[in-house]
Amino acid sequence: MRWYSILNRVKVEDEEIYDAVCSELERQRIGIEMIASENYTSRAVMEVCGSVLTNKYSEGYVGKRYYSGNEHIDVCEKLAIDRAKKLFGAEHVNVQPHSGTTANFCVYAALVKLKAKILSMKLKDGGHLSHGSPVSVTGKSYSFFHYGLDSKTETIDMERVRDIARIVKPKIILSGSSAYPRKIDFKHFQEIAEEVDAYHMADIAHIAGLCATGVHENPVKMADVVTTTTHKTLRGPRGAMIMSKIEDRINTTHKKNLAKKIDSSVFPGCQGGPLDQIVAAKAVSFKEALQPDFVDYSKQIVNNAKTLATEFSSEGIKMVSDGTDNHLILLDVKKSFGISGNEAVDSLDSAFIFTNKNVLPNDPGTAFNPSGIRIGTPAVTTRGMKESEMKQIAAWYIKILKNPQNTTIRENVKTEILEMVKDFPLYPNLSYD
Repeated sequence: MRWYSILNRVKVEDEEIYDAVCSELERQRIGIEMIASENYTSRAVMEVCGSVLTNKYSEGYVGKRYYSGNEHIDVCEKLAIDRAKKLFGAEHVNVQPHSGTTANFCVYAALVKLKAKILSMKLKDGGHLSHGSPVSVTGKSYSFFHYGLDSKTETIDMERVRDIARIVKPKIILSGSSAYPRKIDFKHFQEIAEEVDAYHMADIAHIAGLCATGVHENPVKMADVVTTTTHKTLRGPRGAMIMSKIEDRINTTHKKNLAKKIDSSVFPGCQGGPLDQIVAAKAVSFKEALQPDFVDYSKQIVNNAKTLATEFSSEGIKMVSDGTDNHLILLDVKKSFGISGNEAVDSLDSAFIFTNKNVLPNDPGTAFNPSGIRIGTPAVTTRGMKESEMKQIAAWYIKILKNPQNTTIRENVKTEILEMVKDFPLYPNLSYD
């Protein structure tokens, strides 16, 4: 089957969009995708995303819709919920949130009043914008306090988290991150939350696939609420979900209302109708993640990241916390190569290695011009690359970052990449000609 034949109708009706989609397919096909928050879905997930389900409106929940004609939508959403429960061991799941930020805001709105105190990881140390950044609606709506990393180990100092929690007395303690390369001690976070009578909310957007397979500790069975995106290491469509306990540990007057509060906060509180095609695609991806080979995939993600870290370490390249336990690495390109994150990303992009710039702990730079880059292995692992390919990719990184202005080196690396990706087709059994 020819890939481009899938877009025949688009080619006829909107050639500009057709050209843009085909160009993006080509970029994904011939490049090395190292952005830690990106991955490739299966063809089955993509097919459902583009299905007739996009035509339906289904405000409400399974069996309780505001529009008629939702019997088939109910089947899809129930499958997504049941599979997510099985995958993570969750008591309650809401699969309707459109994004991770939306999911996080829905939880805040469900659990606490506006301007309530929330304790989370600071942005420069690995937190996410939705963890209370002043430029985010979350930071404008709630009073966030932050914990960070130990200056020597560049890991979370859990005793410092406890000290801050005792002083601040937050209503929510948020564990989880957007750019933290080490394992998170969710059990310790839970203990601190219980000590100060706060909800424990875990954001596992980046590591959900690792948590689901036991490669990373799974917080779902201990935390009050867990949010996650469904792409990244979970390898589903772009979207999110919320998992929670049914009973409310804090508000014991209405003990069985936690799940109800979450659902009401999503709809009608923060969203209208769900994206039914995406909900169904989530169901497909959860079924894929329940297969035995997804465990092997998750382990390989970590093995690949550790291989990269070993190669960088052997060259004396500075990494946050000097390595990784999960799917990502943070390189300090300012200290290691004397260049900014912007310059590093631009040079790598021109050689078809796609990476994102990232702030680092105690970064003298800004989010627009930071000192670091973030590297992740989910996408290349999906393509079937393993340790030997990681060694080659690390060598390409080092060669380019040592010579960011050398166009000859970049062109040579690009040629080598084009040759290597032939052995790792983006979607096998599809023709791109």
